Amino acid sequence: MKRSTISPAIASILVNAIYAMVNYPIVLISTLLAPFAFLIIITFVSQGTLLPIAIGGALIMTMIAAGTSLQGDLSHLKNDFKMQDMVVSSPTTARQYLIGMSLSEVVYSLPALAVLAILAAVYVHATLAGYIEIIIVMVLVFTFSVSLGFFLSTLTTDVIQSWAFSGIVSTVLSALPPVYYPITYIPLPFRYLAYLSPATYAAEIVQSLSGYGSFSQFTIALDWIVIIAVAVVMALIAIKRSKWRED
Repeated sequence: MKRSTISPAIASILVNAIYAMVNYPIVLISTLLAPFAFLIIITFVSQGTLLPIAIGGALIMTMIAAGTSLQGDLSHLKNDFKMQDMVVSSPTTARQYLIGMSLSEVVYSLPALAVLAILAAVYVHATLAGYIEIIIVMVLVFTFSVSLGFFLSTLTTDVIQSWAFSGIVSTVLSALPPVYYPITYIPLPFRYLAYLSPATYAAEIVQSLSGYGSFSQFTIALDWIVIIAVAVVMALIAIKRSKWRED
């Protein structure tokens, strides 16, 4: 990463993550509450049989929530503090700004990710290569969600509107799809609707790597193609199509 990119990244982490974590540590509860609430409920209902799958689902939900929450943070900085106006007038590019703010969301989610990583190491019995692939899946999910959050933030005009969009998008992408349980639990007439969310493809990969779910090689290959394509396309849209500087 070039020095010109590192400086905006550090500034974004300090402003959007470290400041809140140090001064308002209670906000960290929000990063833990939703994914762990679903994890606990699924574990209790399944009497522990779905715990490994639920851990993978919690990881996916955390990455999606971190990415989509960028929308509200960017809208807050843009509309309330006019910070984006200052950034736009500087040599900072949209790509540098997106990278910096994305890293700040990762830092903000580190407590939840750390706990989930420990649980995954204990309860998810994957190979070393499997763990690496799971990390790659999480990076792709985050890339998609943070790009979507960045793009939507450029279209909203009020932080309240952004928070509403963020909650809706996060729920639709991570709470409704079968990330905490196998897709076979969904009745067939409705099962195909789950594939409208990229999280479903990510969940199938993670469940397969964890040794749960009998997916064909074709299905897993298709899952990889879809999740990579969605992440790349959404990232390109965020960089190329987002309204950054006025013409």
